Amino acid sequence: MIQKSYNNTPTLYIVPTPIGNLEDITYRAIKTLEQADVIFCEDTRVTKQLLNHFNIHKPLISNHKYNEFFEKEKILEYLKNEKTVALVSDRGTPGISDPGYEAIKFIIDNGFNVVCLPGANALIPALIMSGISPQPFLFYGFLNNRSSKQKEELTKLKNNEYTLIFYEAPHRLKNTLGNIYEVLGNRNISLIREISKIHEEVIRDTVGNIIPICDTLKGEFVIIVEGNKKNDEDYSQISILNHINNYIEKGFNEKEAIKKVAKDRKVNKNEIYKEYHRR
Repeated sequence: MIQKSYNNTPTLYIVPTPIGNLEDITYRAIKTLEQADVIFCEDTRVTKQLLNHFNIHKPLISNHKYNEFFEKEKILEYLKNEKTVALVSDRGTPGISDPGYEAIKFIIDNGFNVVCLPGANALIPALIMSGISPQPFLFYGFLNNRSSKQKEELTKLKNNEYTLIFYEAPHRLKNTLGNIYEVLGNRNISLIREISKIHEEVIRDTVGNIIPICDTLKGEFVIIVEGNKKNDEDYSQISILNHINNYIEKGFNEKEAIKKVAKDRKVNKNEIYKEYHRR
């Protein structure tokens, strides 16, 4: 299915809202909210405050994680009646760590357009400010609340070379960092709190150095964790010839195997090539 986003058909607009500073909202977001026939929102009280600030007056319908499965039918009904619908969360962009995905998928499956406006979110500013390599990265969001499940999730991520991004609430921060330390090791991390608010703060250190001060920190957190930079296998115990042959036995051709061995050993592939053919 191909969507032509701007063809004047009834559309569900996903509208990012400020995560701290009201000036984070875009002109386009304000215009879209003004033109919407109805706005579905995570908490009507929070959204009403935002709309009042910008002198926008529209019908509000609650769409939170406990009723989203049912409210998506209402959204569809509005679109069938050729109404323009906006969907917002309390802060940031709906659909990622906030309600929205169920409704979005349902509307797409029913053949209507879904257009997401660019705008405020926490993960990108945190990643850029972290000082940790921004590319490639893996956004994970919230880890499981249960410590045992957290450790299982982190174990699956342990060998990932990508920069890892997590969200965390203040009352769970210390436990989560403790599990990161236990499972991933004492990596470089950045802890960014209260993004775009007056008390915004970025703490850059190793996870082991940050854990002791967790009890003094408040606010909503983004945790940026350095990817796995260590090669756990000791290749000094295997000859270059056997190393290459191991890859060949796994189905790689000679050229591919030499290239992979050079990467494993962090040496120029020409050196591996010469050594392989010398032997």
